[in-house]
Amino acid sequence: MELHELNIQETHGLLSSRKISSEELTRAYLERIQRLDPQVKSYVTVSGDVALEQAKKADERIKSGEGLTPLTGIPYSAKDSISTRGVNTTCSSRILENYKPFYDSTAIKKLNSASSVLLGKNNMDEFGMGSSTENSGFFTTRNPWNFDHVPGGSSGGSAAAVAAGLAPFTLGEDTGGSVRHPASFCGVTGLKTTYGRVSRYGLIPLVSSFDTIGPMARSAYDVALVLEAIAGHDPKDSTSRIEPVQSYSESLKKAESLRGLRIGIPKEYFVEGLDKDVDASVRAAIKQVESLGAEVMEVSLPHTQYAIPVYYLILFAEASSNLAKYDGVRFGMSERKTGDLMDVYLKTREAGFGAETKRRIMLGTFALSAGYYDAYYLKAQKVRALIRQDFQKAFETCDALITPVAPTTAFRIGEKISNPLDMYLSDVFVVAVNLAGIPAMSVPCGFSNGLPIGVQVMGPHLSEETLLRIGHLYQMQTDWHTKHPPL
Repeated sequence: MELHELNIQETHGLLSSRKISSEELTRAYLERIQRLDPQVKSYVTVSGDVALEQAKKADERIKSGEGLTPLTGIPYSAKDSISTRGVNTTCSSRILENYKPFYDSTAIKKLNSASSVLLGKNNMDEFGMGSSTENSGFFTTRNPWNFDHVPGGSSGGSAAAVAAGLAPFTLGEDTGGSVRHPASFCGVTGLKTTYGRVSRYGLIPLVSSFDTIGPMARSAYDVALVLEAIAGHDPKDSTSRIEPVQSYSESLKKAESLRGLRIGIPKEYFVEGLDKDVDASVRAAIKQVESLGAEVMEVSLPHTQYAIPVYYLILFAEASSNLAKYDGVRFGMSERKTGDLMDVYLKTREAGFGAETKRRIMLGTFALSAGYYDAYYLKAQKVRALIRQDFQKAFETCDALITPVAPTTAFRIGEKISNPLDMYLSDVFVVAVNLAGIPAMSVPCGFSNGLPIGVQVMGPHLSEETLLRIGHLYQMQTDWHTKHPPL
């Protein structure tokens, strides 16, 4: 088995026994990125010099034997919306093309303290606005399982990097399915954390009330190791949760069955338009979970049909506010060709933002404008509360819910880019989770025509341990997560 096929636990064993060095491991990944990523296009920036310097420091730590963690010396990548000191952080937008932050995000800082090794930054839909990574300001990432298909979005580059063996794990960011959606399309495991479980400090915001940083890796166990490292309270983030971080990986080691767990199957998620192979794979996964001892029952989330319009209305509104700072004056691109300030604003945004970003800013500005605020934004917030109440009611009788992640497998590049509404509907099963702020995870559960299928597990606030246990025990009985694309 080659190095890129090993999971984090196996790689940690080789590093801690000094059978390989972090520098050797890092060079192997950098060589693979150089060889394969021109086809996959998962990286916007490869930070080779930084990675090798961090790897040397990790080897010194391993040699001393002091303060080792499961992630010491392990390479990783990060979505390009997560600030990395001295390494380009562009949000895959021309307007931030040469932006190098002067500080690390809290999540990156925690990985630095574990002596993990940053390989680079992953491509994404510009500022997280998209479901296919076709809206990147630079190039389209390809699905490693079939280069004619999208990897999902907006963390498509991150999911593609893990699937292609170009990083053992990665940090994504989930605003409305942006970790789970590409994880499903690329056949990896991706966790959307409880809102506030991982600090948002240093995450360039799209929708401040939705955004969460979450890990992607091959298995639920690897995801648990990463979550332990990055979760926890942060005084720099006022939305950060104060509850202590559990030892998720130790909990998984002790897990033997799902006896006593009650699993709800929301009937609103198995509807017309769901691909028959996706339906069959998800139902087979439910049967597998039931065989592990869980009790399965049907539940209802009656306001699910409103999730897409509510999510996008709030997204447009908050995004238009968050992106107002890109004005050509303070940082980023500037088309300062005259002394007229309004001219600088208009020309910078015209040149720097892509078509989808402009569309969402304009719609958001409209939704927040006088005369329309009550009719659109305020009403959306009221329905958001009803959707949150649906989940609260369901979790009174269930410990977790299981649904599809997406209605179909990965669609072809170019298939939906000219029809924004059709593209938005590909998020129909994932956005409600962000409206409620609860955790959810995508786990590989099958294939259709050579393309991966994911099953989604949702839980109440701070139930990551339960979701990881379900995913881990399911993966102990199946091998979907061990498959590798034929690159």
